[in-house]
Amino acid sequence: MLKGSCWQLEVGVNGFAKPEGNELVTQVAAGRCFELIANGLNKSISCLSKTSRIEARLLEDGYKCWLPLSEMIGQVFLRSSWKPHLIRKEKIIERLPKVLSWLEAAASQPNKYLWGGTLGPDFDCSGLIQTSFASEGIWLPRDAYQQQSFCETLEVSQGNYEILLPGDLLFFGPKEKCTHVALYKGGGWYWHSSGSKNGRNGIGCDSLNLNETNPVSCFYRAQLCGAGRVVRCHDGSSLP
Repeated sequence: MLKGSCWQLEVGVNGFAKPEGNELVTQVAAGRCFELIANGLNKSISCLSKTSRIEARLLEDGYKCWLPLSEMIGQVFLRSSWKPHLIRKEKIIERLPKVLSWLEAAASQPNKYLWGGTLGPDFDCSGLIQTSFASEGIWLPRDAYQQQSFCETLEVSQGNYEILLPGDLLFFGPKEKCTHVALYKGGGWYWHSSGSKNGRNGIGCDSLNLNETNPVSCFYRAQLCGAGRVVRCHDGSSLP
């Protein structure tokens, strides 16, 4: 496994923040491709442990993480190259109803909030959004703040969201760098995966409407910092 080589997974694996430790940052579904950042498999297979990892860049979203070598032996194959499958804005708009349907189906399954979760049934906020769009071949960046920068900006504020269309993204947290993302459903309502603190510990539907008084809706409504429209696919380039 040489630096710069391109590989495709036949099994889903976890992606970690560091070569050691349990900090999950993403999950990588079967069928996804990655490029090695450094040479790997410098140990014999018999010496690999559950903590042996290699640094990789996921090609669909440019995200960097550490992948477990021991879980990939016999479960990856070498590719000669990889090219992004880009979709025009008009086709993205056509696919948004299916994106929303996919997310609603995910919400109907038992689930809980999982930091780094993208495989399901357990997701984090941006993992849920990324995976819902990827279900229709539309790739977005991995993290919420990256998704905000990637979208076409929409001007919204508390009580002023008429510009939104179903399939738009909502962003919450500090204006300097958002920390939470949701998918707009319509009529002031949105889907998101939120944690146990101030959230639902999983996927739920909440509202921007000022007359909605449930604690989760109230908390996130006060945190609303922006919105965006998905008008392009990620080309696989690395993002900050």
